[in-house]
Amino acid sequence: MKRPELIDFSQERIRVLHYTWIAFFISFYVWFNMAPLATTMLREANWLTKEHIKILAICNVALTIPARIVVGALIDKYGPRVVFSGLLVVMSIPTFMFAFGNSFLQLLVSRLFLGMVGASFVIGIRMVSQWFPPKMIGRAEGFYAGWGNFGSAWAAMTLPWIALTFFEEWFGLGTDGWRWALFVNGIVSLVYGFAYYFLVRDTPSDRPFVGVKKTQPLEVTSYGDLVQYLIWSFPLVGALGLLAWRISKIQLTNDIGETYSLIPDSLLYVIYGVLLLVYIGHVVKSLQVNLPLLRRGVPDEEKYPFSSVAALNTTYVANFGAELAVVSMLPAFFESVYQIGPEVAGLIASSFAFVNLVARPLGGLISDTMKNRKLVMSIYMCGIALGFVGMGWINSAWPIWIAVAVTVLCSVFVQGAEGATFAIIPLIKRRMTGQIAGMAGAFGNVGAVVYLVVFSLVDAETFFFILAGGAAASFLYCLIFLKEPKDAFAEDIALPSIAVGSIADQVAAARGEGSIGIALQPAQIKKNGGENE
Repeated sequence: MKRPELIDFSQERIRVLHYTWIAFFISFYVWFNMAPLATTMLREANWLTKEHIKILAICNVALTIPARIVVGALIDKYGPRVVFSGLLVVMSIPTFMFAFGNSFLQLLVSRLFLGMVGASFVIGIRMVSQWFPPKMIGRAEGFYAGWGNFGSAWAAMTLPWIALTFFEEWFGLGTDGWRWALFVNGIVSLVYGFAYYFLVRDTPSDRPFVGVKKTQPLEVTSYGDLVQYLIWSFPLVGALGLLAWRISKIQLTNDIGETYSLIPDSLLYVIYGVLLLVYIGHVVKSLQVNLPLLRRGVPDEEKYPFSSVAALNTTYVANFGAELAVVSMLPAFFESVYQIGPEVAGLIASSFAFVNLVARPLGGLISDTMKNRKLVMSIYMCGIALGFVGMGWINSAWPIWIAVAVTVLCSVFVQGAEGATFAIIPLIKRRMTGQIAGMAGAFGNVGAVVYLVVFSLVDAETFFFILAGGAAASFLYCLIFLKEPKDAFAEDIALPSIAVGSIADQVAAARGEGSIGIALQPAQIKKNGGENE
């Protein structure tokens, strides 16, 4: 009897898949280590307040947006193995700082930097795409992301026990138990970061790593795409401005009872000015990179539609962004609607996140098997819209089991759509998968920021209808602008004609102007034999 491929560890690509989802799992285990210990921290550190915790929770997602863009560019230059290892090792430092911080400022700074570990997601997207052929990319990426995302749930399940039972009771560390639980959290990240470097390699032995020569803004292949790229870059900066505005509205109380804002108006305007300068600098650099390329003309084989990138940005806002927002409010929603205890409400609400283990890989699998990735994406987005409309109708007159069933069904579409999104992204332009995945991934965080701010201004029913509207808008955008990727169901990974360099290198080579990259001839891939068949 043939062993199921997913546990066939004789194949190197299967080992790489498992090592990589574990790395992603650990990064989420670290990223979401505060929420399950928040009440313990408030109880044991009497200088902390609920407002402090609220600010720390917002800071936890702040730098994830630029980090995903930067990390995406680094992957395409240095390869995912080095970047993933480095990120896990470096992020253990703010984890230790947060664990033993003795002032709110220390916790705030360490939490801001720790939010960068959320960029880990895009690293594995590139790694997995280099080991699996297009016909299998959906299920492989879905498995990687679905099981990796479970790290946040594992943190919620284990860290309170480690803090309260293991360290406080068994080791007698008393009020410092939560600190040592977080210390263990950081040790796991540090150790596995070093281990991952020696456990995997970037590509199979018969294929070179195909990347870019230097980190720079995304290269586009038409003037229309350049305009789109600059427009779609603005929300990545704007979301940080929205975060700063939201933090500025939180009032704190000092030792003598006076209230103050963590970000006063004068500082808020400075932040706005800095963000505007960052965006202007990005525009200037993007024009410097792309205008000479476009003037010379881009070979047809190097062209790709940025409209597909933009369409997938919208899907990740509407699925992953919505997921992060809903998970943060769902326990309180069920508690208030059905007048149940927080423990029961939390258990019911956890069903939304728990579905991730199956729903996200299923979304990728369906995208692989239906032979029309655009159609699958469109169906999922339509399902999300209908699912959130259903959740918007939930009230106390509904039997609770029906409310839970609607919630789970909506979650199946939300997280399946995440799998379907990243079943397409590695196929748009494989050499720039890190940058494209980084942009789409960052838009997931943009969605979370926008939706959470909206939620603070409206009631739960209106909030669910707004989420439904976002999914419906994404459905229409995909219907018009998303294009089916070329060779979306190829039997194997084709080698490109250039291994190092950029689209600019290809243009220069085609015109006989010389290339700064290293050109390779296309390789003939065996149809039979070899572990990538």
